[in-house]
Amino acid sequence: MSAGGGTKAIIAALAANAAIAVAKFVAFLFTGSSSMLAESVHSVADSGNQALLLVGGRRAARDRTPAHPFGYGRERYFYAFVVAVVLFTIGAVFSLYEGYHKISHPEEITSPQWAFGVLIFAIIAETFSFRTAIVESNHVRGTQSWVSFIRRSKSPELPVVLLEDLGALLGLIFALFGVAMAVITGDGTWDGIGTLMIGVLLAIIAVILALETKSLLIGEGAGPEMEQQIRAALESAPEVTRIIHMRTLHLGPEELLVAAKIAVDHDDTAAEVARGIDEAEQRIRAQVPIARVIYLEPDLDRANGKLPAAE
Repeated sequence: MSAGGGTKAIIAALAANAAIAVAKFVAFLFTGSSSMLAESVHSVADSGNQALLLVGGRRAARDRTPAHPFGYGRERYFYAFVVAVVLFTIGAVFSLYEGYHKISHPEEITSPQWAFGVLIFAIIAETFSFRTAIVESNHVRGTQSWVSFIRRSKSPELPVVLLEDLGALLGLIFALFGVAMAVITGDGTWDGIGTLMIGVLLAIIAVILALETKSLLIGEGAGPEMEQQIRAALESAPEVTRIIHMRTLHLGPEELLVAAKIAVDHDDTAAEVARGIDEAEQRIRAQVPIARVIYLEPDLDRANGKLPAAE
C-alpha cells in the first residue's frame, strides 16, 4: 500500500465523520433519539480513530535510533490496534448501554424530520468516504478478495478505514430503521433496538480489527508470493548452493527483514563467498524492494554428503 493512498482515504473519512458528528448531535438535541446519540458518539469515535491513524503514520516515519535500531515502522500497527480498542470501548459499549436504557425507558421521538434529514445527509457523506477507501484499496488489492485483502494486508490503514466506513453506513441504516419504526408505531422501544443493533455491529468490527492488528503487532512474515520471490532470487545467485532456512519479518508495512542461512561450496574462498552474498542481496532487493534489512549467514553445504553433518 502506498502511504499516499492510505492518507487520502483517512483524510476523506476524517472530513466526512467530523461533519457528520456535528450534524448528528444537532439532530439528537432536537429529537432526543438514542439512535442519533449512539451514531453521534460513533462518528466522534471514528473521527478520533482517523486522527490516531494519521499520528501513527507520522510517528512511524521517524528515523531509527540506537534504542530502536529497526526504526518505528510498527507504530502504525500499534495505533491501528488502539483504534480497535477505542471503537469498542467508546462506540460499542456506549451504544449497547444507551440501547438497553432506551428499551427499558422508551421515550417518544420529537421533530423526527431532523433525524431523517441528518441521516440522509450522513449516508451521502459516508458513501463518498467509503467510495474513496474502495478506490484507494483497489490500487493495491490486485486479484485478492475483499476478505483476503483485509486479512492479509500488511498496511493497516486501508482495511481499518474500509471496515469503519462499512460499519458507519450500516449503522446509519440501523439508526434510520430504529427512528422510522419508532415514528411509525409511536413506540420509542424501536429506537432502542436500533441503538442496540449499532452497538453489536461496532463490537463485531472492533473484534475483527483487534484480531487482525494484533497479528501484525506481534509480527508477521512476508506473504507466500513474496517469500517465493525472495527464495528464487537467493537461489539464482551463483555462489548459493541452496537455502538451509529462511525467516522474514515485517518491520513495518513497507519494510521487510530477511534472514537466511545459505549453503556455499566448501571450495569457495572467503572473497567469493562475500561477493556471492553481495550479489544475492542485490537480487533480493531487485525482486522485493521492501526487503531493506537483509542478513545472510553462509555455511558449508553438508547435504551433498562430502562433509559431516553439523552437530
